[in-house]
This record gives sequence, structure tokens and C-alpha cells, in this order.
Amino acid sequence: MEFSNIEESNGVITEEKENGNEINEIEQSKVRLMRAFVEREDPSVKEVDDFMIRRFLRARELDIEKASTLFQKYLSWRRSFIPNGFIAPSEIPNELAQNKFFMQGADKQNRPVVVVFGARHKPYKGSFEEFKRFVVYTLERICAIMPAGEEKFVSIADLKGWGYSNSDIRGYLAALSILQDCYPERLGKLFIVHVPYIFMTAWKVVSPFIDRKTKNKIIFVENKKLKSTLLEDIDESQLPDVYGGKLSLVPIQDD
Repeated sequence: MEFSNIEESNGVITEEKENGNEINEIEQSKVRLMRAFVEREDPSVKEVDDFMIRRFLRARELDIEKASTLFQKYLSWRRSFIPNGFIAPSEIPNELAQNKFFMQGADKQNRPVVVVFGARHKPYKGSFEEFKRFVVYTLERICAIMPAGEEKFVSIADLKGWGYSNSDIRGYLAALSILQDCYPERLGKLFIVHVPYIFMTAWKVVSPFIDRKTKNKIIFVENKKLKSTLLEDIDESQLPDVYGGKLSLVPIQDD
């Protein structure tokens, strides 16, 4: 299962604050109620920490019934899609060969920074199933390197050179579904940079499927304000060198 990297409290919500957000009594109470409910349905949930349950609750506005339904769907999906508990690089050779996903550094809130180059995505290479495995592989890698106490990551989606040959509506929707339904409340912020005008055609198709909470985390960055905008959240020492920072890009499979 996807475990959050919380060490200080062994996965139990006891701290006054977590990730800069107040942990109130209502949340704590709902976490306990949801845990009791889902554990009756699936005893394996005992292995899951409170922070994961809280992420699903927050994704559904603390509605226990809706969050439990989403969580149980996630557990079923994980057993069937990741039966070994992980995605091996050997399962996604075509996707990794495109060298499009990188991870290094952290923002000012200590959230991992990842960079994806949209123009390197070749939907005609590999298969749709391999692409979905690749999405899960990247999310699992991101979660695995999160520092103790952190639950979210920041992404820079670079669309420089993106064209119709890179457009993959089915792939975008699949990635969105996996992120929102299986890794809820993991995305902290998404910067979309070097956006070509033609991309907005694809965006108009995809955007209705993005939930409100995710949309609020997406920022389209003007080219002339690119570095200054990124520096508001990411220190120059942690910013990728392709954006005027100090860190070299590292492929996610090499991190």
C-alpha cells in the first residue's frame, strides 16, 4: 500500500499542526470513524496510517461516506493494478526511454519538486496500459522520497515544443483519474509553463474532469514571469537549472 512517510507519530494524528494546516478535533474524530468503518469491510486497512485516511477525507470535504467509498475503490484498484506492491522499470521500458520525467530538489515548504516535459511524450510508442503503469511508477517514486511529515509534491509541467503529435487526451484523463482518485491530496501545486496556444484545445477537453480542489492548485505561468514566479515557491538553490536555478535535472528512474 502507499504509505505516507510519517515517523514521529507512527502514522497517528496527534500533532497540533501538520504541513502547516491545523489538525482539528473534527478531522481527528472523522479519521477514527472512517477507520473503524473501512476496517470492518477490509481488515488490511489496519496497516494504513491515519494520514492516508485523512487525505481521502479531505478529498471528499470530510464526508465519511464518500471518502470511504473512494478509499475502498482505491484498495480494490491497487490490488489488481499493482499486485506486487510496486511497478518495476522493466514494466515500462518505452515510457522511461522517452526521458520525460525528472525529480530533484524541494520547494520552500520542503515538498519534492518534479518536472515533466510534455513534448517528450510519445503516445504512439508503448501502450495505454504501459502509460498508466508509468504514471503509478512516478507517483510511487515521489511518495517514497517525501521527507518525514510531508505529504505533497510540487510539479512543473513544461510544454515547450508541445504539438499535436504529443497530444494524448485519453492518457491525460487516465493520469488525472489516478492522481485524483488513488493519490488524493498529494499534489501541492502544478506550474504549467511554456504553454503553446494549441495546447488550449486539449485543455478545454480535459479541464471539465479536473475537480475544484485540483484546479485551485494549477497555475499557468507567463513566459516573461517564469523564473520570478517559480522563485516565489522554490529557492534558487533548489530550482532546476533549465529555469535559471542551481540543480541539474535527474531522471526519476535514476533518483
